[in-house]
Amino acid sequence: MQTDQLILFAILATTIGLFLWGRWRHDVVALASLLACVLAGLVPSVEAFAGFGHPAVITVAAVLVLSRGLQNTGAVNALAQRLLAPEAGPTLGIAVLIGVGAVLSAFMNNVGAMALLIPVAVQTASRHELPPGKVLMPLAFGTLLGGMTTLIGTPPNLIVSSFRHGTGAGSFGMFDFTPVGLAVALGGVLFLAVLGWRIVPHRDTRGAASFDTGNYLTEAWVTADGKAVGKHLHEIERALEAADAQVVGMVRNAFRVTAPNPWRLLREGDILVIEADPESLTTALSELGLSLQAPEKDEDEPKRRKDDDEKKSNDADETQLQELVVMPTSSLIGRSIGNIHIGTRFGLNLLAISRQGRQSIKRLRSTAIRAGDVLLMQGTPEALGAFASSFGGVPLAPRDIAIPNRGQATTAVGIMALAIAAAAFGLLPTAIAFACAVLAFVLLRIVTPDKLFDAVDWPVVVLLAALIPVAGAMASTGAADALAQALLGGIAQGHPVVALALILIVTMTLSDFMNNAATAAVMCPIAISIAGQLGAAPDAFLMAVAIGGSCAFLTPIGHQNNTLILGPGGFHFGDYWRLGLPMEVLVVTISVPMLLWVWPL
Repeated sequence: MQTDQLILFAILATTIGLFLWGRWRHDVVALASLLACVLAGLVPSVEAFAGFGHPAVITVAAVLVLSRGLQNTGAVNALAQRLLAPEAGPTLGIAVLIGVGAVLSAFMNNVGAMALLIPVAVQTASRHELPPGKVLMPLAFGTLLGGMTTLIGTPPNLIVSSFRHGTGAGSFGMFDFTPVGLAVALGGVLFLAVLGWRIVPHRDTRGAASFDTGNYLTEAWVTADGKAVGKHLHEIERALEAADAQVVGMVRNAFRVTAPNPWRLLREGDILVIEADPESLTTALSELGLSLQAPEKDEDEPKRRKDDDEKKSNDADETQLQELVVMPTSSLIGRSIGNIHIGTRFGLNLLAISRQGRQSIKRLRSTAIRAGDVLLMQGTPEALGAFASSFGGVPLAPRDIAIPNRGQATTAVGIMALAIAAAAFGLLPTAIAFACAVLAFVLLRIVTPDKLFDAVDWPVVVLLAALIPVAGAMASTGAADALAQALLGGIAQGHPVVALALILIVTMTLSDFMNNAATAAVMCPIAISIAGQLGAAPDAFLMAVAIGGSCAFLTPIGHQNNTLILGPGGFHFGDYWRLGLPMEVLVVTISVPMLLWVWPL
């Protein structure tokens, strides 16, 4: 084995190890891998960043923007609601829901499709008296299955198509993935609807009404001789942190304020609404000179109390509790609520965090948020909506279908259909067709210019752009040929069908633990090399990579949709394989014969 091959294998092994470790984001690891290859002389420096202009990368970014536009208009939400069967039994209801998710994922970002349907899934589970996870996990898996049916359904398909183009055979067409992908998707959806949801682990989760927020909400008065008079509210909050307490409201002159300004000076007679652990609250209040008893009554007390009750009633009507799921792409991840100042910026309170079904209020301000966490927020509907939009949160409660402009929704769907048709019939290259659609969305303000770049999942774009040159180095150094020869001789022993199944299973296994786009970029050169050594056409092997890259069913980290249901479903890491393993066996059973039939070796 040559020196450059050994160096590349060392870089790839380290890269995969870092992907599996998960300490750093995938895009950071991919960029480090690219730079290591450049410094080692495996990738020419002039080609290091050529991946950012690669058609597959441009298409992925464009599809993300178009998906956001379809969501903004409410067109997808309205379509999904019309297709669902609200009066159906659990089997039919879940089947229709999964089917809708699969269809949406075929033409838009599957994370976006999943986010749209999460509230519907929770509502479906509640209607049939099922734990939410019994519906959420089949839905997540169904959206993954739908993505494998078209060229734009998922990034691995675009990567596979670009590698086929590199062999001189041309890119795959829009619906070249459909015969095999549709067969696998139909079989998977049928299995999930009839049997799959029944074997999902039973995990009880609690809604906002019974969310464990310490079971203690009290009002404390600022007394004339107390230490709190003249202090800023944030000073009081800092002192309450030791008791795991927080101020969730304030009453002054019979007017209640939710999430008051932390720089507000406290006066005698102010009332602080405090949430805390009852065991440690009394000590904290006494140290601050706050009283749990109201000041002595005066002759105006009945009127004041009546006015106060009216204000509280009005405030209760204006504010509400809302559970929000943290998206895998949320800017909240790794940050704490204390760093974001949600009270000052949005007028919201964080009351509790649920992580894998366990609720807590301990150290809320300093707790680093993770993908899949469920946040119990308090505030006005407008403020909750603004926060969810700004930071990537998905409401668990059912949402009204909002179509700001029915004509705009129709226009968005029409533009998307034209782009798909232009790519499918070869009128325009795929990247150009969807880039034109993005431009139309912006000009028609379906996606406003200031939100254009917010719609792109930049870590995925950087990941793809960085790994494409690394994958090219595997071919140019002969590393892919060496690895393919080892797999053929050691395991497949020269049998094409065994080699095809091996590529599929290895790809599925890697995608369970690392980003599926990264998996496809690593496996495509190996698949092409195996096909070359067997004297077979590479199409079936590349399609096996595409199928395997969409089948991350064993872990919550294999795909963002799996991560997204971790909190709402109350799942643990080891819960996924119970349904995921039968799913992967089913995928292999269906896809291998279909690959041999549709793409003969």
